[in-house]
Amino acid sequence: MIDANLNRCSEGLRVMEDVARFVLNDTHLSQRLRILRHDLAEQAVGIRTGLLSGRDSEGDVGSPGLTPSASGEGETIAGMGPRTGLAEVVTANARRAEEALRVMEELARLPEVSTVLNSTGLARARFELYTMEKELTSRVCRRDKTDSLHGLYAILDRQFLAGRDELAVAEQMIDGGASVIQLRDKSRFHADSKGDVLRVAQDVSALCRQSGVLFIVNDYVDLAMVVDADGLHIGQGDLPLHLVRRELSIDKIVGCSVRTLVQARTALDEGADYIAVGSMFPTTTKTGATVVGPDMLREIRGAVSAPVVAIGGIDRSNIGEVVAAGADAVAVISAVLGQEDVCGAVQTLVAAMGPGKETCPEH
Repeated sequence: MIDANLNRCSEGLRVMEDVARFVLNDTHLSQRLRILRHDLAEQAVGIRTGLLSGRDSEGDVGSPGLTPSASGEGETIAGMGPRTGLAEVVTANARRAEEALRVMEELARLPEVSTVLNSTGLARARFELYTMEKELTSRVCRRDKTDSLHGLYAILDRQFLAGRDELAVAEQMIDGGASVIQLRDKSRFHADSKGDVLRVAQDVSALCRQSGVLFIVNDYVDLAMVVDADGLHIGQGDLPLHLVRRELSIDKIVGCSVRTLVQARTALDEGADYIAVGSMFPTTTKTGATVVGPDMLREIRGAVSAPVVAIGGIDRSNIGEVVAAGADAVAVISAVLGQEDVCGAVQTLVAAMGPGKETCPEH
């Protein structure tokens, strides 16, 4: 039992470690998993020879070829079936390692085993692994969303709609080729309007989900949670990022607006999944916006590995400049909402960025 569970635990930890190392490029998390795996191996050094001597893989009734199925034929052992995604791979291997640690912890309470295995240390390792499972699963789930952060990031700012229906405009943005839709409302939710904003957010969230487009809510954590948005975007003056991350589900992404490299690094250290750099150019949609220009975007792009979104004063005439500076996505408001033909405006911007999604049929 000790031999089998040492193997299960080590194998599960190695899969998790490699996901953190090779998929997420997360040095800190992969190192923590490696240390846990090595510490476990150290506990078994003194009994390794005896464990190997008692091993009988061929005669193990739980081996893949010997587990009976309903048809009487051999089948793979439990948990070895197909995976639907990387998050399921992490979950399966974390559970495998956690269960193995629990078995060894219980065995270590026996007098004849307590001299070679430390039950307290095994319990501590199991609880540490619970935390790392959450962190790794969260990172993997959020990575699936950040992979979609490219192309045109269309901001549905309710103050710039000029009376047009929000859902209809969102449909046109998506038809034109937008990859991300952000709902923005700076009215500060007057008591008589918050319910209206909630209705809009629910409708746009459902539309984005159906269309396979990311839906982000600007500023408001409660709204993002209620409508099950893909994520939240905050600025430097909004709620602290660590509090936002604590409230949101582990699979939700958080973006943060920055103006400097220091702000960008701080945001990423605190848990941001992407950063929006701006203002790129003078803009009429944000009062008092500081213009940092494409040079700052280029500097930040060269220093961070997370997706970078360019924002502020971007239109058809200068979108190529910010793409050349390294923007993964380009956020626009007036360049789209300031046009009568929203779908056509989005199509034009997407084309100026390079190959993208199909555009709406009438264009």
